[in-house]
Amino acid sequence: MTEPTPPDRQPDRPTSEPARKPHEFAATRDWPGYFEAVAGTGPRETLLRALEIFVPPIDPDAPPLAIDLGCGEGRDTQHLLGLGWRVLAIDGHPDAIRRIREIRRLADNPRLTLLELPFESVEQLPACDLLNSSFSLPFCPPEHFARLWAELLAAMKPGAIFAGQLFGDRDDWASLPDRAHHTRDQALDLLKDFDIDMFKEEERDGEDASGTPKHWHVFHIVARKR
Repeated sequence: MTEPTPPDRQPDRPTSEPARKPHEFAATRDWPGYFEAVAGTGPRETLLRALEIFVPPIDPDAPPLAIDLGCGEGRDTQHLLGLGWRVLAIDGHPDAIRRIREIRRLADNPRLTLLELPFESVEQLPACDLLNSSFSLPFCPPEHFARLWAELLAAMKPGAIFAGQLFGDRDDWASLPDRAHHTRDQALDLLKDFDIDMFKEEERDGEDASGTPKHWHVFHIVARKR
């Protein structure tokens, strides 16, 4: 009969580390890690709000165009395609485009166009009915933000919807030099050509999975271009 291994001789067992939260990957621009962390989640609240309030009936013979800027793993892109929209999905990281291409029901969708392009190279976008940018615009390098915003304004038709987020100046990430942050007045100034439906300012203290304090300051926006 085999004797049990004494407690002090038990074999080592791997310990499971707590799952990292999506914002931890975003903080370091670990986009493959971020895409994996949010895989399978639903569309963003700002997009759902925009579609609920502003969207006219979809004509299948002439579907409206949405630009999903910073599309990531494709949660918003999938939702828009499911509703009958045409979608131009843009992301600067090849892993984002790869992940969307590997979604079987999207691979051959004639209403989907994928474009691997960093923010600083975005130009001459097609005229669109919806510009969706869920938690992505703040990751535009600040020296390129004004030009990018001008490109987005030029692409949006009168009556087109903007749905997305900007990061506030009191967010802890504002100390990082590679992303764009705005004061409340600056954010509202960007929207001077829009009728605003949602401008929700979120500011709170929290912490990441390791217990490191994190102060959040985010503007959630849904607005229609005049």
